[in-house]
Amino acid sequence: MAVEIRYPHLLAPLDLGFTTLKNRVLMGSMHTGLEDHKRDYPKLAAYFAERADGEVGLIVTGGIAPNIRGWTSPFSSLLASRLQVPRHKLVTRAVHDRGGKICMQILHTGRYGYHPLCVAPTAIRSPITPFKPRGLSARGVERQIRAYVRATRLARKAGYDGVEIMGSEGYLINQFTTTRVNKRSDQWGGNARDRYRFAEEIVSRCRVAVGEDFIIIYRLSMLDLVADGNDWDEVVEQAQAAERAGATLINTGIGWHEARIPTIATMVPRGAFSWVTARLRPQLTVPVITTNRINTPQVAEDILARGDADMVSMARPLLADAEFVKKAREDRAQEINICIACNQACLDHTFGRQIATCLVNPRACRETELNYLPASKAKTVAVVGAGPAGLACATVAARRGHQVSLFEQSGEIGGQFNMAKKVPGKEEFNHSLDYYRGEVERSGVNLHLATRAGPEELRDFDEIVLATGVHPRPVTVPGIDHPRVLTYIDVLNGKVMVGAKVAVIGAGGIGFDIAEFLSHAEDQPSSSQSIEAFAREWGIDLDLRARGGVKNVQAQPPASAREIWLLQRKASKPGKSLGKTTGWIHRLSLRHRGVHMLSNVTYERIGDKGLHISIKGETRLLEVDHIVVCAGQVSNTNLAEALTTNGRSFHLIGGAQKAAELDAKFAIREGSELAAVL
Repeated sequence: MAVEIRYPHLLAPLDLGFTTLKNRVLMGSMHTGLEDHKRDYPKLAAYFAERADGEVGLIVTGGIAPNIRGWTSPFSSLLASRLQVPRHKLVTRAVHDRGGKICMQILHTGRYGYHPLCVAPTAIRSPITPFKPRGLSARGVERQIRAYVRATRLARKAGYDGVEIMGSEGYLINQFTTTRVNKRSDQWGGNARDRYRFAEEIVSRCRVAVGEDFIIIYRLSMLDLVADGNDWDEVVEQAQAAERAGATLINTGIGWHEARIPTIATMVPRGAFSWVTARLRPQLTVPVITTNRINTPQVAEDILARGDADMVSMARPLLADAEFVKKAREDRAQEINICIACNQACLDHTFGRQIATCLVNPRACRETELNYLPASKAKTVAVVGAGPAGLACATVAARRGHQVSLFEQSGEIGGQFNMAKKVPGKEEFNHSLDYYRGEVERSGVNLHLATRAGPEELRDFDEIVLATGVHPRPVTVPGIDHPRVLTYIDVLNGKVMVGAKVAVIGAGGIGFDIAEFLSHAEDQPSSSQSIEAFAREWGIDLDLRARGGVKNVQAQPPASAREIWLLQRKASKPGKSLGKTTGWIHRLSLRHRGVHMLSNVTYERIGDKGLHISIKGETRLLEVDHIVVCAGQVSNTNLAEALTTNGRSFHLIGGAQKAAELDAKFAIREGSELAAVL
């Protein structure tokens, strides 16, 4: 009897004529920081090798500049000389040894370059970088085209199976295609045909340089999400020109980096933009790849089965789980460590000039450093606290061969994740908890729920790990014991009915989450669960009649369910401490809903009429029904103190060791790192 394939479209081969991809999964380009230094290429090779071993059909590297003008920043990744070829061969050999295929992305940042040598079609500074670019002369344009061709030749010499030419996200080629940046009146500007001539010339000349048996992916901006971006007819014409010029595949780019619409964060619905690719696909004969917020095999399968695309691109999901495709093929999708689109350890690290990794998988980009090898001696290990830190530690330690008992005083695992998952737009946290429930069972952890472990219960264990987490930080405001005062735990756990007017004390991550939670009515679904609702809230034209997908389209966010004041003592902008790639989204979302955000606040007292505050000496009364305290956390240390008194040694991890803003990234990393050496 034939075995039924669970994901037949996803796992089907794709014949490109001169080569065949084993399945329809493209590991999309993601800059890790390992590309930027020669010394890190062995680590980069190991990183890609694990993904090839996990059976991804085709890998695309992070962006590699074709010349120094195209650098993301000084001395970042570059392929412009034969001297740089050997380091790239480390990567291609590692991938080919595992049976994989890999393309190098050629990325010229144009005016997005974070350096004084950047260039653009016209000398117009980007709103997200401090350097004004130099406008390219006609000769300068030719030099940039030749740089792309040279990089393509060198990529072939380095053993790559192809290149991806980055023509989207507001980088140099995309800058040429729109009037937003291209104000030229020569052959490289003016009408649409001349604006995308730059892209067509690059693809055509690269194809001539390497012949027909080399993959050339053109990454096309299908939806600019800026008002003076391309209209849909221009997008189609550009795609057809790239196909005529010799592109093997057309990949999807969504949104310029300066666009004020989220495209890959957790509040974006899964598969939110495959409808764009579906619109383009009938206009082409080459395969089309769709992308953005595709994080499970079923989402990918549904997209392909509908005919929205020929392939799916996933970057962060393969950061989260290198075996994504292999597990899907083996019908083990429930074992996939799903990307929750938090961006905290990947994109936030990249923009902070740190090596990228993954909140749910701290081994990502550290494959040569953090490994979970079999333990030389099996120990009995007690882990107290089944939040993110405790779950990571317990499951990794058990998989290494230790006998692990995990104690949790509440009736469920998850700790602070159980609150985060209730915030609209953060529903993906549910799937992380599903993954850990499975891991606890699969790894053989002995789970003890509704059990408070004390020194006596922990007496006979070889190792004790305390992952006891945090509790809300108390604040000293007169009247803090008033019945109007609630903690964020009270609110998220549904212990109280919150009134129509609310003041939130504390505008860090928790304060923003509480404001988002309270701004939604109980019967109002999150826009993260509906593409149509998401498009309305952020002003996207699903009919693609508007230029750039957004021109003259008004955002229509639902009204807030409550009047909310979000307050902080600091004089800085509320939300300044939030992640670089998502903080602006949270701020804009709350502004859309009419949330009042106040800084430099002094809390005078809480009384029967509400919260008395002062700002720069001016007193105000906020007549609110409730005051929610989100003023940070402190570590739970009672058990640590008791064990110390009894002379027992132990390990502290996560919030028990360092109280911070519900920092799951820190917690999971610490738990995993400790388990790796126990």
